[in-house]
Amino acid sequence: MLLSKVLGVIIIARNGDRYNMYQDPNTYAASNAETTALGEVESNSLGALLRSIYLDSSSPSYIEGVRSDLVDNNELKVRVKAGMEGTVVFDSAIALLQGLFPPNKNNKIVLANETTVVAPLGGYQYVPVETVEPGNDRSLESWTNCPAFEKHIKEFYSSSEFKDKAKQAAPFMDSIKDFVFGRPTTLENAVTPRFPPLSLTHNKTYAHRLPPSFVEQARHWANFHEAGVFGSDEINDIANVAGRTIMHTILTSLERIAFNGDPLQFMLIETTYQPFISFFHQTGITQERPELKGMPDYASAIAIELRRGSPPDVRDFLRVRFRNGTAGGFSDVHVFGHHADIPLTEFITNAAITSNRQWKQVCGAGNVVDLFDSDSASHVQAAFTGAFVFVALLGFLMVTKLIKRARARRAVRLEGEEVSQTINDYGSITRKEAGYRYRSQESAEIPFDYGLYYPADVEPRWFI
Repeated sequence: MLLSKVLGVIIIARNGDRYNMYQDPNTYAASNAETTALGEVESNSLGALLRSIYLDSSSPSYIEGVRSDLVDNNELKVRVKAGMEGTVVFDSAIALLQGLFPPNKNNKIVLANETTVVAPLGGYQYVPVETVEPGNDRSLESWTNCPAFEKHIKEFYSSSEFKDKAKQAAPFMDSIKDFVFGRPTTLENAVTPRFPPLSLTHNKTYAHRLPPSFVEQARHWANFHEAGVFGSDEINDIANVAGRTIMHTILTSLERIAFNGDPLQFMLIETTYQPFISFFHQTGITQERPELKGMPDYASAIAIELRRGSPPDVRDFLRVRFRNGTAGGFSDVHVFGHHADIPLTEFITNAAITSNRQWKQVCGAGNVVDLFDSDSASHVQAAFTGAFVFVALLGFLMVTKLIKRARARRAVRLEGEEVSQTINDYGSITRKEAGYRYRSQESAEIPFDYGLYYPADVEPRWFI
């Protein structure tokens, strides 16, 4: 079908190259990671490529009506995954945006005294980004602190398929021990062999020592491992939780782009590799492209284009494209068995996890407090309100006591014996006890569990 114009696009981009990161194969809790200059260049190049495709009026995929010289923050929205690898993902997003909207001398202002001021760095364009913290929003990191997902990992490790693959991988795991510096070399730690490609890039001495075939074998076993952990052909499977949560952002963004009254035309989601694996599995892309089952390379990107058909069929269609790493350009991938662009109405799925409350239900994480959940929020608000009232009451009693003391000092003492009247005790309680009772009635202890994203061991055991 000949499609007339692109209404907007959603870009899901993976972070660029980074230094080694340590990761638990059972919980996927991870250590800090740092971006490399190479990673920043990779993301910047991706941004420049996206600019040439969607912001260049001579491109066949040009987004009609979008402003391309100076960024219009109403037309562009950026969401950046925090949590694990948060620093790397954030740096990659900034580098990508620098390529998407490079410095422009027209980024200036003329003051009242007719002085022209150009933004720093030759008209650098500052694009707002929204960091998505997993403690508040699980849409971009849904697999950590998820009991059901951890159960799925254990079941995968104990499956007959995994055990058979472990036997096949054993010779390679034994041969690579001298290159991973004493760390575990089992298939459960198959993300460990991802270390050779990193050192192959960063360390010249290591690159000369590593046997050539080790890189391909390391990638093979790492891809098998991560495809089994983060991918399933069953769209609602817990293995696809990374794709199911990001799908909500995709669908809501498509609704905004399709609505003529909303100015949004370009949505950027900067994240890590896990949602790529789930997205390719749950949309059926891996059935035609099995090579996409594993981890995408650094600075990979998925482009979901919303296109409007030409007459007589003026429906909205989606075209999904993928670029693996920095080599080559984008190529079309087909979702849900379609071998062409898919109508928007057929892409919408009920597999998306749409809220933190639903995420807790899917994961069985009932003890996790959701500050954006109305019920949990009311409990938190009640606790703070109770504490505030208690402090205010305590302050009022202290002020009252001070006033009584001041009045006693100014009182006139009369001559003669002072007689005091005895008042019976009708069950009064101490202020301390009163405060305890008040707090116990009005507020309850609410457990907060925002998760641990980094291993507790001083010496990391797992790495990719």
